[in-house]
Amino acid sequence: MKAAGAAVLSLAAASVQAAEIDGGTMSVAWGIPFVGMLLSIALMPLLAPHFWHHHFGKVTAGWALAFLLPFALVYGMGAAGVNLVHALLAEYLPFVILLTALYTVAGGIYVRGNLSGSPALNTGILAIGAVLASFMGTTGASMLLIRPLLRANDNRRHQAHVVVFFIFIVSNAGGALTPLGDPPLFLGFLKGIDFFWTVKHVWGPMLFLTVALLVIFYIIDARLMGSKGESDLPDPTPSVDVTGAQSRLGFDGRVNFVLLGVVVALVLISGIWRTPAGLDIAGTHVGLPGLVRDIGLIVVALLSLKLTPARVHQANDFGWGPMQEVAKLFAGIFLTIIPVIAMLKAGVDGPFGAVVRAVTHSDGTPNPAMYFWATGVLSSFLDNAPTYLVFFNTAGGDPAHLMTDMALTLAAISAGAVFMGANTYIGNAPNLMVKAIAEDRGVKMPGFFGYMVWSICILLPLLAVITWLWFMP
Repeated sequence: MKAAGAAVLSLAAASVQAAEIDGGTMSVAWGIPFVGMLLSIALMPLLAPHFWHHHFGKVTAGWALAFLLPFALVYGMGAAGVNLVHALLAEYLPFVILLTALYTVAGGIYVRGNLSGSPALNTGILAIGAVLASFMGTTGASMLLIRPLLRANDNRRHQAHVVVFFIFIVSNAGGALTPLGDPPLFLGFLKGIDFFWTVKHVWGPMLFLTVALLVIFYIIDARLMGSKGESDLPDPTPSVDVTGAQSRLGFDGRVNFVLLGVVVALVLISGIWRTPAGLDIAGTHVGLPGLVRDIGLIVVALLSLKLTPARVHQANDFGWGPMQEVAKLFAGIFLTIIPVIAMLKAGVDGPFGAVVRAVTHSDGTPNPAMYFWATGVLSSFLDNAPTYLVFFNTAGGDPAHLMTDMALTLAAISAGAVFMGANTYIGNAPNLMVKAIAEDRGVKMPGFFGYMVWSICILLPLLAVITWLWFMP
């Protein structure tokens, strides 16, 4: 206890001296752990799936230590401790607590009933999912709707296209309107972006992309539905409905809808409630509104686990594996991104000056179209949450300035991170979850590059139109 107390006191004292890293004096080599972390997420599940499945936590810890240990040697234990505490308390814990609450609440709702997967019904489910995604998160909406959608289509010969468009619409594009929708937007909210800012500035591109995808899906699904032998397959996974209702459409675990409303209320209150009250821990200010929000979200998750009948969790195949993976991976991401953000904040004179110049006009003003595509391309192959943070800070990192004078740039960053997370399986966490669930149900999903053929042919032309209509200077 004495040692722990001394460590806390030393961190608090060091916080005065280690207020902020001077990214302009850092070498790009400090970004190697961050790049290694993201490349591990992107490539190891493809190249060494068995090893990754059993050891991704160790790989994450290795990259985190590859940053922290050299950083402590060069800048001192005090600076390392202060930055570690800031990443943990100001960004990582609020992020993971919200995802856990949404994951738990969504896992406690079971959509029962046997539906017939007609083009109209499938399109309707995708449209509902797009709306829900902005209010219960792309992860929550995906976990809620993918199983009933698969059950509705389990006697059809062609099913993969339904899942592909589900990933496009529900697991990505639909989450573009609020901080609850997608992890990048929640990180922006934590940085000071108003809760309803994205609704006001991104609704146009989101509506265009969602409606266009729904129309394209309906046309494809209707043509496949009319093909010979499309609906002649038996249910590939016949099973007993553990909820006890085979045909009537309805919901089990309805108490979780109330808890979902509590989640929305807690996040809203934390964004509206302004007070200087809070705690200062090793140089990091933990505001009272955020503290109340996070404690409330933990209580909501515990209530959901307590009040949801076991049969509902069984019907949903609810488990903690996906959430544990996200929590471990993002711990490494939030740590290793510390020097990258510091170097980007240094602007054109910093180590990443070339990146800053690539998204900037010759007169020094930002180029929204380039921000849209730079954020989007990296979000496609890395992870859209840290990519959003990178370009958020490249654009200056000042929320008040970004929401006003640079509103178009911030809209481009937000849209690029959310929309283009759908370009590959690894662009957003729900993508791989949905793919795994579909394959468990016997759906023959396209491989990594096969999926990209779909996104290149369908998504990229629509994203080009969005660039022309909304982000061209």
